[in-house]
Amino acid sequence: MPTSLRNVCFDSADPYALATFWSQVVDRPIAAECEPGEEETYIEMPEGPDLFFQRVPESKIVKNRVHVCLTPETRRDEEIDRLTALGATLVDDHRNPDGTGWVVLADPEGNEFCVLRGKAERAAFPHADDSHPVTT
Repeated sequence: MPTSLRNVCFDSADPYALATFWSQVVDRPIAAECEPGEEETYIEMPEGPDLFFQRVPESKIVKNRVHVCLTPETRRDEEIDRLTALGATLVDDHRNPDGTGWVVLADPEGNEFCVLRGKAERAAFPHADDSHPVTT
């Protein structure tokens, strides 16, 4: 019998602050019962797993072993601009001259995530190679 994925968990020094960043990324509210200063908070997603944030005493030191990949509704580069304006930082750039590829960003606590081509870009060039090897 298969199992389902309930949430993606982010370790954090300040769960509510990190959830606030991600709330803006995914344009979803933080759960109403969550408040600043709590040990855990979460964002309910309409599809797929929720985003869960928990307080841990240690800071991030090395590369994530798991990360999320985002496919924006807009163009990839527009989304990268929006996310960096929210507080994300550029970690690695895998964009190709033909428009394929992805960018690795980090959230305000250093958790890496990828931004892939947007839905419209994929629709315009459905056969373009967007290989996303685990090299981030």
